Amino acid sequence: MTERHRDAAAESALRHMPVTMFATVMGLSGLTLVWRAGENAWGLGDTLSRGLALLAATVFVMIVAAYLVKTLLHRDAVLEELSHPVKVNFFPAFSISLILMSMLVHPYSDVVARPLWVAGAVLHLGGTLAIMSAWIGHRPLRIEHISPAWFIPVVGNVLAPPIGMQLGFVETSWLLFSVGVIFWIVLLTLVFYRVIFHDPLPGRLLPTLAILLAPPSVGFLAWLALSSGELNALGRMLYYAAVFTFLLLMVQLPRFIFLPFFLSWWAYSFPLAAFTVATFEMARLLDSGPAGTGASVLAAFTTVVIGWLAVRTAYLILTGRLFVPE
Repeated sequence: MTERHRDAAAESALRHMPVTMFATVMGLSGLTLVWRAGENAWGLGDTLSRGLALLAATVFVMIVAAYLVKTLLHRDAVLEELSHPVKVNFFPAFSISLILMSMLVHPYSDVVARPLWVAGAVLHLGGTLAIMSAWIGHRPLRIEHISPAWFIPVVGNVLAPPIGMQLGFVETSWLLFSVGVIFWIVLLTLVFYRVIFHDPLPGRLLPTLAILLAPPSVGFLAWLALSSGELNALGRMLYYAAVFTFLLLMVQLPRFIFLPFFLSWWAYSFPLAAFTVATFEMARLLDSGPAGTGASVLAAFTTVVIGWLAVRTAYLILTGRLFVPE
């Protein structure tokens, strides 16, 4: 391949790099939190979770830089994603990534974690308002536009309290939790109406069904933070809702594993990681050996899944087959 062809290929890849790439940051950050929880449960040092945190932060910076360049050079492509009824829901994955970066950094530096959380929380709440305003009246939507990806901009607010409470943002954490949980119920109803009474999700969006696992899992962790770590009735309801959702997705597994690989497969990563962390917390609170064993098995499973996604994604990037026109 000549230098001219390489430059053209790089330009095309940049233009077609989707905003859904931030899902990889969410997955890697989730894996870091899984191993942080595992290291605490198993009495290990934090060497692996530190390394994973550095990897997640590096990938985050690279994607932000690449998408910023795309915004400067291919503004029309970015505007096209913003006007797309499905892709627009992945833009708040950037603000979620900021909150996750705050989580990763917090054990080492409050000074760095605080502005990351504030920026992520403000941007995410703003994104929620903007996208919900568009849903209400600024853009015609059809039933086939609904997918679990709609949870990202709205229910993603639930991710803020676990670290926000530690940083002292008590009322803001309650605000974001309230928005996320109330509208999770609304969106869950819409999503189930869509998947039960209308055409099945297309192949590219089918992996987003895994997003159903994230709200109760993260909601459980958020509620623990808001209730000072006390395991009460609502906490149990949220965790066991996550358990049932996980089992429901496992029943659907044959539908997932034979799909062609798309970037949307990263939708499996963060929800699975969130459920694993929630299970570690539940095992700790119950002081339950079986629950601890289950959490360890989930940690291994999550590591294999995200590792496979990372290898597959890296291979497609290196061979120039990931960022192509849809």
